[in-house]
Formats: sequence, structure tokens, C-alpha cells
Amino acid sequence: MKNVLEYMEHHVLCCPDKIAVVDKTSSNSYRELEHTCKTVGTALSRHIKVGQPVAVLMEKGIPALCAFWGAIYAGGYYVLLNPELPIFRLKQIQKVLQAEYVIVDSPHAKLAAELFPAKAILMMDDLQKESIDLERLRFVRSRMIDTDPLYVNFTSGSTGVPKGVVVSHRSVIDFIDVFTDTFQFSSTDIFGNQAPFDFDVSVKDIYTSAKVGGTLAIIPKPFFSRPKELLDWICEIHITVMIWAVSALCLISAFHGLDYLIPTSVRKILFSGEIMPEKHLRAWLEHLPDAQFVNLYGPTEITCNCTYHVIDRSGDYSHGIPIGRPFPNEQVFLLDVNAQEVTTSGVVGEICVRGTALALGYFRNPQQTEVAFVQNPLNTSYPERIYKTGDLGKYLDNGELLFCGRKDFQIKYMGHRIELEEIERAVAKIPGVDQCCCVFDAKKERLYGFYTGSPKQPSLRSQLAESLPVYMVPRTLYQIKKFPLNKNGKIDRKRLLDRKE
Repeated sequence: MKNVLEYMEHHVLCCPDKIAVVDKTSSNSYRELEHTCKTVGTALSRHIKVGQPVAVLMEKGIPALCAFWGAIYAGGYYVLLNPELPIFRLKQIQKVLQAEYVIVDSPHAKLAAELFPAKAILMMDDLQKESIDLERLRFVRSRMIDTDPLYVNFTSGSTGVPKGVVVSHRSVIDFIDVFTDTFQFSSTDIFGNQAPFDFDVSVKDIYTSAKVGGTLAIIPKPFFSRPKELLDWICEIHITVMIWAVSALCLISAFHGLDYLIPTSVRKILFSGEIMPEKHLRAWLEHLPDAQFVNLYGPTEITCNCTYHVIDRSGDYSHGIPIGRPFPNEQVFLLDVNAQEVTTSGVVGEICVRGTALALGYFRNPQQTEVAFVQNPLNTSYPERIYKTGDLGKYLDNGELLFCGRKDFQIKYMGHRIELEEIERAVAKIPGVDQCCCVFDAKKERLYGFYTGSPKQPSLRSQLAESLPVYMVPRTLYQIKKFPLNKNGKIDRKRLLDRKE
């Protein structure tokens, strides 16, 4: 297998009328989905060359998915431009991407005109009117190989310019095949998609569902600010699998949504992106006693995830939930500051990954690629790339890994090295606290804490002083109603810092 479209095409042959995808307005069978994708692909192939990026400026939904796979049928690769991003950010991405064509729907035509010249704008409605040219599509496919790019996801860059992570067909195929085998997903599963399509968590939803012949249920975004409607929809669609960001799960548990309605159809919940607060995990475990829960870990650059830990309902997670063990065909290991491997339990090192799931690198950014994707220092015999995640971890006595924070979240404050996650974990343990996030203002050398819940600041400070040294107690603790989230559903630390007095 060398092309992800083979997942869908297989199920067109064996179960063409099975519902492949449903969103807030419509649904498509596998046959219908393939037809639209081939139509778009035929039309697009008259514009692009094999190996070209295709921008997609659309809300997530069935049309966006058809635009993605239409770009692949045409021999290109897709890049979602999220219309919710600021225009400045979109211009930054396009400046790096330099896409010659963008697929857009009618609601976003005006925005597309601000970003692209008129000749570059291809309306989705027009592309779908083309007749399918099977011979042309077969010729395009014959020129593609498995290491061709599949998509580019743009993430924040330390220089202020977004970095485009380029991921190949081979990397996705390698990961999705072991991912589906590990957790035994099947054609009966309905995958509730929470993540935006420009966030790699959605890659697991899209391609796991296509691999097993399941149904992809694209949850309307407005529901994530209305927990009751969200739960109603999950139950109405009978979602069985939720591969979600931690913050999205906490949205439901923080507002006691599970006391309103329990989604009994859900049998597997896999979460990632941030540290899951133990009290929120316990709430989910209590309300779904028969479901499997899994903590996933991995940055975009290694294609979704590289380690996993299946939650033990009787386990003690007071010191954190492990990120677990590597998936098959991926090696995850720790390096110290001298690029020597760390093998002793309890010793912190940088998490590094090797394997075919690694991204190809950063789009038009060889300098950053060379910094992050480096020669394996443990191998001096032949060229071998590894990815240095910038995350810290340590081995537990059972051989599993525990996430210990970001290298850039390890701060020097009042002469002490401090892990912000350690403070957050201490705050989250205090009765009445729902969530906590700590941020450090490097310019002012000040440490701040933000939390949701009932305790007042003086009480919280005094309780923290009982468990943390004085230099680890944030200078100011802010009680807020809810955390600002970035487009990927993670807590937006920069916006928190901007909120302080």
C-alpha cells in the first residue's frame, strides 16, 4: 500500500453504501464520497502538477474532506487554511506555502480574494461539476510514491513565523495501521471528530475511520461551547470512539455534563495534547465504567502519536499519568544534555523518536529542519534521522515513560529550576479546583497561576504553601471562569499571560 486513498477505495468495493462520513448537514456513503473526490481530483488535475500543495480554505466538514482527497487524486497534497485564523496569520502561512491554487466554498470566497489572486481561486462547487476521467486519475496515481507528501500542518514557530510540518503517505499508513491494530477499532465504530482539520489529532479520526470502514462523525464546532447539546449529539449519533484533546473532555466534566447525560455508546476514549487532570479522568471513569481510556503522546512531527498508556482503573495517578510505551515500529528514547542515552529510571532526559512515522521536515525551512530532525547520536555507522521533541521525560520502574514537561517550560526562578507542570499538579489536587495552568513572564521574572474552581486565592496560597516550597508558589493566583483555548483545543498560555494585572 502506498497511498491513503486505498483505504477508502477498498471499502467502496466491499461496502459501497456504508455511511463513511456525517456532518451537521449531510452524510456520504463510501461510494458517494469516492465519486465526489474523484470529480474534484479530475478537475484539479487540469490545474496542478504532481507534487504541488493545494490550499483548502473551508470549515471542517464533508466538503473539506472531499477537497483534501481530491487534491490527492490530482497528485498533490493538501494544506487546510483555517478560516477562523486571523488574516495576518493566514497571510503568513501562504507566504511560506506559496500555493498556486486554493479550493474555497462560497462563504469564504471574499476571504480567499484577500489571500490569493483571482486565477488561483477554485470554487468547490465548480470542481464538483467535472466529469470523472479515470484514465487521467490512473496516470496521476502511477507517478506517485509512498513518501510523497500527504498534508502540511502549520504550527507555531519560535521565530514568530508558522512552521509547516510535512507528513507523507508512508508515515500516516505506518502509524494508522498499528494504531488500529493496537486498539482493535472496527467497521462498527463511529468516530466523533472533535479536532480541527488543521490539527493532527483529526488525522487519527479521518484515516482510522477510513482504514477500518467505520463512520467519521464530524461534530459541529458550536457544540463545544454548549456541553448539553454536545452530549445530545454524541448520543444521537451513537458515537463509539472519541479521540479528543484533554481540554475538550474537561469542558464536559468541568460543567458536570456527565451528570446531565451519559454517552453510553462510547466504548473508547483516547486523549492527548495536555496533561489530563486526575479529577477529570476520575469523573469520566466513574460515568463510563465499561469504556477503555488511553493517554496518547506525540508531537505533530512524528505523525500523531508515538507512545500510549492504557488507563488502569485501580491505578494510582497522583504523580501523573504515564505516556506509556512506544507503538510498534517506533523507538522512543531519552537523551541527556550530552546526547547520551538515559536508561536509568527516575532520570530526566529529552524525549527523542526514530522510525518511518517521522515527518519529512518543515516546509521551505531547512534551518529549522536541521535543528529538530538530527542524526541519531547513538548511531555513528550510517545516516539515520531522529526527531528531538523538546519534551522531557523519565522512565518509571515498570519501563513506561512519564512526561516531565517542556524544556521551555522548565524555568529558572529565584535561583531554582522549576517545572511548571509540578506546580499545576499541586494546585489541581486541592479540593474545589477544576483546572490549573501556570505561566512565567520571563521579562518581569514573575510566576503566575490561573485556575477554575471554588477556592479563593488566600486559601489556595496557604494550602499550596503546605506542599510546595515558597519559591514554587505563584506570585499571584487568578481565579477565572474558563480557560482560553487555542484553535487546537489546548490552553492558550499567551492569552493567559495577557490577562494578568
